Amino acid sequence: MKKSSTLFLKIVILLIAAGVLTGLLWFPQTEGRAAGLDLISIYADPFILYIYIASTPFFIGLFQAFKLLNLIDANKAFSQSAVNTIKKMKLASLSLIGLITVTLFYLRFFAHGDDLAGPTMLGICMSVAFGVIATAASVFQKLFQNAVDLKSENDLTV
Repeated sequence: MKKSSTLFLKIVILLIAAGVLTGLLWFPQTEGRAAGLDLISIYADPFILYIYIASTPFFIGLFQAFKLLNLIDANKAFSQSAVNTIKKMKLASLSLIGLITVTLFYLRFFAHGDDLAGPTMLGICMSVAFGVIATAASVFQKLFQNAVDLKSENDLTV
């Protein structure tokens, strides 16, 4: 595979990470509850802190994708290290689904407000997207594991 393809994907991953990090830092200042608060009070809000903690698996998943692209560049795509990297991506996606579900339950049962349809739909869409990512990662994990097993079997017969 050409290194330009993986370079493009690495740049996309970095841009996604920068965009999400910028949004995480900027959005709390524009939120309705934070109007008129100082920076310490804005970022000490428990819900905002939960969002920061919940974003950790997202960044772990992006890092693992970047790591997988580095393995592909090094011609180590079909190695146990690549399988482990894909497994970590799958676990990060599954943990994001769990954290989004906890957020949706909090919004549904404990948040007071009439306009919860938008955040609920956004959470459901994000959960479905991360579910697709986790499913694809699971398929790729099995595929890569079969390739690694076949490769090690061929190495033993030679």
